Amino acid sequence: MRLHTAFCAALFDADAPCPTGLKTWNGSDPALRFAVHRNNVVVSLVDALAATFPVCCALTGPEFFRAMARSFVTRRPPRSRRLVDYGDGFADFIATFRPADPVPYLADMARLERLCLAATHAADAAAIAPTTFTALLARPDRLAAARLRLQPALAILPSRFAVADLWAAHQGALELADVEPYRPQQALVVRHGLQTKVLRLPAATAAFVNRLRAGETLADAAAAAGTRLDLAAALATLLRHDAIVGLDLPEEEHAPPP
Repeated sequence: MRLHTAFCAALFDADAPCPTGLKTWNGSDPALRFAVHRNNVVVSLVDALAATFPVCCALTGPEFFRAMARSFVTRRPPRSRRLVDYGDGFADFIATFRPADPVPYLADMARLERLCLAATHAADAAAIAPTTFTALLARPDRLAAARLRLQPALAILPSRFAVADLWAAHQGALELADVEPYRPQQALVVRHGLQTKVLRLPAATAAFVNRLRAGETLADAAAAAGTRLDLAAALATLLRHDAIVGLDLPEEEHAPPP
């Protein structure tokens, strides 16, 4: 166990000596073999971060990104066998990484890309048929009291920066030169079929969706979102992207028999 602990610690410390007690099958120098292994481990984790955060990599350039990622890897080794889990704390690390200060929206972009990865691996949930929802329009009292269940992949990221537009520009949907990065935006992450999407939401719509996620009724969520909410547009967005997966309706009240 002592050798195992020393081995793991030395993997992520380039200045640490080769752990004592290592042997090679062919009698070659254990220190040289260990150095190669240490480099391979770090490089593979840097590669994993580059794959998870491609927009961040594009915003900074590969050389800067890989140097930043290497710094993260050596400070925060994996805690899970699942490589897809690696990088949970990367956005917070970026926020404290002083060389990244010239790109102040980089940390939020990392948060957005992490949400996209989580959405890709979220549980499947079948969307309700639009007719199920529209049938309730004839019963506005029941619709107002309904609680909407949203897909597990859905998430909202509020940002002081135009993260949704920056993300879209790196998917080819916008021209990067047309993006105003310092405009606050609310980004909705949703999975439509097998495709993970990022949508820009008005602030009132984002507040409404967050209230729905918290389990509030449609009427209460809409009231809390305020007068700027375009309720019809908000519901249309959720339905169009298969974001509503269930409706919890109040029980019908029946008059007592005479």
